[in-house]
Order: sequence, then structure tokens, then C-alpha cells
Amino acid sequence: MSAPSNPTGRGPGEPSGPSVRSTGRLELAVIVIGVAIGVYLLAKAFVPVIPLWAGALLYGVAAADLYIAQLVRSRLADGRIGMGPGRIHPIAVARSVALAKASAYLGAVALGFFGGVLVYLYTSGAELGATHADRPGAWIGAAGALLLLAAALWLERCCRTPDDPDDQPADTSPA
Repeated sequence: MSAPSNPTGRGPGEPSGPSVRSTGRLELAVIVIGVAIGVYLLAKAFVPVIPLWAGALLYGVAAADLYIAQLVRSRLADGRIGMGPGRIHPIAVARSVALAKASAYLGAVALGFFGGVLVYLYTSGAELGATHADRPGAWIGAAGALLLLAAALWLERCCRTPDDPDDQPADTSPA
């Protein structure tokens, strides 16, 4: 018996190679919970100091993700893909997907960090007077991390390729 001539199972016109899959929600949840538990356990030994501006960077990255998502979405919706003025290059979309995935992981880690700190501050650290000053910074950081995570997932969704018109069923409604 001979091996099949096309081991990938793809058609002759289909691209080969690895494909990018969507960021898994379960994967992000595991990261958030794992980091939160780790930070909570570390916070028992080393009480963290959370300044008010600790999560400020997360808001800037989230704003950039939202801007890029709006830009990519509008260009893809108008069919302005390719080279030339007013168009978006497919490589730029691929780079936006990479940014979205990295931002999603950063948001998950940051949410786990600030969430673990908040759990510590409201449970074990509640009897320490100094920890009350850390709560606003932890809340601001947690909100920024949640915003970054949402913006990253939205950017990733906006970078999906439009459906191929040949795959759509024909419109049979009367004109």
C-alpha cells in the first residue's frame, strides 16, 4: 500500500501550513485562576504595595486594541484589503491578530494578579491597616485588565476573515 499523495487532506487550491486558532476562553480562565491563586499565596508572605497608577498601562493598551479593531473591522467590511492607499495589508491583519493574542494573555495574567491581590486584601489582609490604601489601585488595575481582555478578544474577532461569497447559499428570494 502506498501513502496518500495528499496527507493534509486539503484541496489543491487550499493553503497549507499552520493556521491560527481563536484564543480559548477556557485557556484564559485557567490563566486568570492560576495566577490569582499564586498571587494570593505569595501575598500572604509578601504583602504587596499597589500604587493607584499600577494598572494605568493596561488602559492605554486596551485603547490601542480598540482603535486597531475599529480600523481593521471597517476596512474588512468595505473590502479594502491589499496594497495601496486606504487599504489594509493582509500582513497587518495578521500582526493585529498576534497583538490581540498577546494582549489577551497579558489581560488574563493582569486580571489574575489584581484579582488575587484583591482577594487577599479583602480576606487575610483585612486586619492590616496599611492594606486599605492598596485597594483602590488594585480595583483600578483589575478594571484595566478586564477592559484589556475584552478589547483583545474584540480585536481578535474583528480580524477574522470575511466569509467567502462562494460558500454562501444563493439568494432565492424574489426580487
